[in-house]
Amino acid sequence: MKYSIPESDAELLKACRVDVMKATGPGGQSVNTTDSAVRITHKESGITTLSRRERSQLLNKRAALGRLRIRLMEANFEAKPRKRTQVPKTADERRLVEKRQLAQKKAQRKLPVDDGEH
Repeated sequence: MKYSIPESDAELLKACRVDVMKATGPGGQSVNTTDSAVRITHKESGITTLSRRERSQLLNKRAALGRLRIRLMEANFEAKPRKRTQVPKTADERRLVEKRQLAQKKAQRKLPVDDGEH
């Protein structure tokens, strides 16, 4: 496990830097005047999440923390290496039989060689 993920939001916030700013984009005057957007940066990993969807700074902080937890779990995930499966003997034998049959078909399609004895 690369990064430790605390159970409580308060402990996770201690390991992060929280920036509060004015949200931009559509939404009218309320968006331009209140500092409701929240950016949370995890100090150890450098992972950053931003939330500016809600009008409330508290709701945006919760949303950003939720996304941060998900991104930290994804960063901790290590895929197991795949094991190569072995081809069963019967399947291998069947493939060789089909290959021989196809070779015989192709051999029958060939034109006979003219020796020039006529």
